[in-house]
Amino acid sequence: MEKMKFETADLTMKNIDKIAELFPNCITETADENGDLKKAVNFDLLRQMLSGDVVEGPEAYEFTWVGKKAAIVEANKPIRKTLRPCPEESVDLDKTENLYIEGDNLEVLKLLQESYLGKVKMIYIDPPYNTGGDFIYRDHFDKSSEEYAEESGQLDEGGNRLFKNTDSNGRFHSDWCSMMYSRLMLARNLLADDGVIFISIDEHEVENLKKCCDEIFGEDNFVSQVIWKNKFGSGALTAGFIGVHEYILVYSKQPISNITRTLTDAERAIYNKTRDSKFDKRGGFITQPLAVTTFGDRANLRYPIEYKGQEIWPKKQWVWEKSRMLKAIENDEVVFNLQKDGSYNLRSKKYLIDENGKERRGKPTTFYSDVYTQNGTEDIRNLFNTLIFDYTKPVQLLKYLLGLQINNKDGYDAIILDFFSGSATTAHAVMQLNADDGGHRKFIMVQLPEATAEDSEAYKAGYKNICEIGKERIRRAGAKIKEENTLLTQNLDTGFRVLKLDETNMKDVYYSAKDYEQGRISELESNIKSDRTDLDLLFGCLLEWGLPLSMPYKSEKIEGFTVHTYNEGDLIACFDENIPESVIKDIAKRKPLRAVFRDSSFKDSPAKINVGEIFKMLSPDTRVKVI
Repeated sequence: MEKMKFETADLTMKNIDKIAELFPNCITETADENGDLKKAVNFDLLRQMLSGDVVEGPEAYEFTWVGKKAAIVEANKPIRKTLRPCPEESVDLDKTENLYIEGDNLEVLKLLQESYLGKVKMIYIDPPYNTGGDFIYRDHFDKSSEEYAEESGQLDEGGNRLFKNTDSNGRFHSDWCSMMYSRLMLARNLLADDGVIFISIDEHEVENLKKCCDEIFGEDNFVSQVIWKNKFGSGALTAGFIGVHEYILVYSKQPISNITRTLTDAERAIYNKTRDSKFDKRGGFITQPLAVTTFGDRANLRYPIEYKGQEIWPKKQWVWEKSRMLKAIENDEVVFNLQKDGSYNLRSKKYLIDENGKERRGKPTTFYSDVYTQNGTEDIRNLFNTLIFDYTKPVQLLKYLLGLQINNKDGYDAIILDFFSGSATTAHAVMQLNADDGGHRKFIMVQLPEATAEDSEAYKAGYKNICEIGKERIRRAGAKIKEENTLLTQNLDTGFRVLKLDETNMKDVYYSAKDYEQGRISELESNIKSDRTDLDLLFGCLLEWGLPLSMPYKSEKIEGFTVHTYNEGDLIACFDENIPESVIKDIAKRKPLRAVFRDSSFKDSPAKINVGEIFKMLSPDTRVKVI
C-alpha cells in the first residue's frame, strides 16, 4: 500500500526528466548533499546539442541580475507545507467553488502546482511597483525565523517574509526581479494553453518586468502593453511631466489567434441609432465608407462597380479589392446610398447581432481610459463607508480584462487567479461579471496576511491585516450584488472557501523515520501533529493527489466511524483508529477513484494487507494510500 509524500514536486527533477527524453546523452550523475547519486544535466553538452556551430565561451545576450539563479532554484525547490481549511471564516463552505488562500504566495503557488496545473484561464496581479517604499518578499526559506529576523529586522509575529525595498538598497532592482521571477515561473505552469496573464505595473519596473516575462512566457507570447489612463490629472508640485497612466502587460501561455471584447453601451447606442426595419431581426447596423481618399495608391483598389446602369468609381480607391467587394455585395453587406446629384456611394454594413444571434464584439486597444483610480476608491468607500484600502484597482477595469474573449472562447467557466489579491478587487469583479452575463467563473485569491498600520483607517475599523479586509469585501460585495439583482443572481456563487498556509500536518518522524531509534518510534503515538483535524488531513490529501480544492464534500458516520467523501467519490477518506473490516468493505463497494486511511487505522500489518485485498476484490481500480 502506497504512502503519501506530503511534499511538493521537485520541479528541477521534473525538468531534468523532460530534457532526458529529448537529449539522453546530456544526462549525467552527481552526488547530493548525502552522497547519494542523482541525475544532473551536462550543460556544456546540452548547449552544443542546441547549436549548429561550435560553442566557445560563456558570452550570450541575456537579461540577468544578482540573485537570478537563486530565484530559479527557489521556484523549483520542494516544500513541506499544507493548506488548512478555515470553516468559521468561509462563506458557503460546502458548495462554493471560490477559494481565498492566506499565506506567502510563492509557497502557495508551489502547493497549487498539481491541483491546478494548466487549468487557470486568466491571471491578474497587481504586485508591488518597487517605488522605493514598497514591501516585497525576500525568499530565504532555508533560514530559520530567528535567523531571518536578525538579518532583515522585518519579520513579523506571523513569520511573514517582507522587507521595505528602499532605493538606497544596493540590490534594489535585483531583489524585486528575483521576487517576481520565481512567482511568474510557477504562475506560467498553472495557465491553460489558451490562458493569459495581466500584470499591472508603472514606469519603475516595466522594462525589467517585460524582460522577465519575455524569458518566462516567450517573446512570441507577448500580447500587448496596455496603457491605462488612471488619473484625471494633477501634480501642482510636479517639476516635470505629470504622470497620469500605468501599464498592464499581457502575456499568453501559447500564441493566441484572436482576442475580442464586449461592446460598450455607447457603441451599442451607435449601432441601434441607424436601425432599419429590414434588419430589425438582426439587431440593427451602422455603415462605414468603402471609399478612401488617404493611404498610398494601389491599382487593384481602383475599379468601377456597376449599379442601376451607372459606373460607381471611388474618389481615390476602395478599401477592398474587387473580388472581396463583389462577394460583400452578393451577401447584402453593402449599402448603395443615393446622392443629391443622382450618383451613388458605397458603404459597408456593420451589424450589432451576427447571423447566429450573438452580439458582435469589438477589438481591444492598447489604450484604456474608461475608469480611473478614483473609481476604485469609490468602490471601496461604497462597501465600507470609509476608505480602508488605498489605491485599489477599479472593479470596472478588472471586469473589462476578465471579460476579454481569447481565441473566440467566452471564458464563462474560467478559473481566475490573483496571487497579489490585496483588497480582493479581482474577486469582486468576478462576481459582478458573473451577475452581468450569467457566467460561472471561479476565483482563487492569494494574499499574505500583512498587518495594517495602527494609525490606518483599516486598523481603527478592526481589520488587523489585509486578509481580513479582502474577506470582508467579498462578503459585502457578494451580498450587495445579490441584493441589487435578486432575480438574476439566485444561483450566483458569492461564497468562498478560506484556506490558510501552514507547516505540514505530519511530524518529522513521518519523513525521516530512519533517523529515529527504534525505541523512540514506539513511544510516538502518532505521526500526525496533535492540533490537526480530519478536515486538515483531507485537504492535505487533495494537494498530494492533485485534486481541485473547490469541489463539494460530505462527512458521514458508518458504524460510528467518520467517512469523508470528496466530489462524489474522487476520494474517500477515513482517519479513525482501528477501522473494522465491515467499514472498509462499505467504502470499497462505493468504488471511489482514491481511498486514504491512517497507518494507525489498522490494528497490525496483516490487517493492512487485508485492506489491500478487499479493494482488489471489490474495487480493483481504486488507488489506496495511507498517511
